[in-house]
Amino acid sequence: MVSLIVGCSIHIKAHAVDLPVVNLGSTTFYDGAEVPGGKGWSASLFYQNYRGRKITDNKGHEIGLPKSSTNIDSVLMQLIYQGSGGPHDSDWGFSAVLPVVTKNLVDDGLNNTVLDGSEGLADLNIGFYLQFKPIMGDEGPRFVHRLEADVIAPVGDYNKHTAINPGANFWSFNPYWAATFWASSKTTISWRLHYLWNAKNDAPSPETYGDGVDDVQAGQAVHLNFNTLYAFTPKFSAGVNGYWLNQFTDTKVDGDSVSGRREKVFAIGPGAMFAFSRQDVVIANLYFESEARNRPEGNRFVMRWVHKL
Repeated sequence: MVSLIVGCSIHIKAHAVDLPVVNLGSTTFYDGAEVPGGKGWSASLFYQNYRGRKITDNKGHEIGLPKSSTNIDSVLMQLIYQGSGGPHDSDWGFSAVLPVVTKNLVDDGLNNTVLDGSEGLADLNIGFYLQFKPIMGDEGPRFVHRLEADVIAPVGDYNKHTAINPGANFWSFNPYWAATFWASSKTTISWRLHYLWNAKNDAPSPETYGDGVDDVQAGQAVHLNFNTLYAFTPKFSAGVNGYWLNQFTDTKVDGDSVSGRREKVFAIGPGAMFAFSRQDVVIANLYFESEARNRPEGNRFVMRWVHKL
């Protein structure tokens, strides 16, 4: 179990990606289950590389620059505490994730006069959750799920004159429901469904939104991680994973809704998991994006190590 924010907040002069960076494909297999190792403290170490081929407009076409490619590396540390004794046959828990953007390469074909980026500390994601006890069948667990209320705190580095920032400069509320269903003793289907609400950015980019704009509030969105997994051996499993994001309300500029800025993306790709033991698990996932609107489109690679402390 992890809850994760990765990457950078992107603002493009004359066109902005308004939503903050959220969990798109960072959590996959057995996502509804208890963290490996059980009760107590666990840690996850993540590496993610995102290579954006283009940044898209409202119709999915590349924005009007000679190039709009990105290459972003992020390293993240997550701490999880799994407690016990929650309500309604559940156990309570806590998680915190702090990312650091270690590489942020941008190419606009214009010597980065339009697109530029910076590295540094990203926004902090913290949450409390209820991990429900599994529903058991004749051959083991059949269904297990979790509810978590997450807050994204704007502690990351942000410069309103920089196009791609580690931080977003506004608070977000990003709760989710994660679940895992055992179709058989070796085959699982998992998903994580998020809702996203964003507060106002009181220092918006003048290059993007114009001089004299006091605040910008990104629209509400839903996003989903999904996967299916087959256990080839007790230690090695592999499957298919994907994600989907859809912004369903307009961004507001100084309180007025602005149409044509809603974001969307879909991705799918292979993944694998290897369990060295009950206390140490490594997961790798690769995603190929398509159907992007008003945001980057590219490929995402995520590797995660989960360790029981």
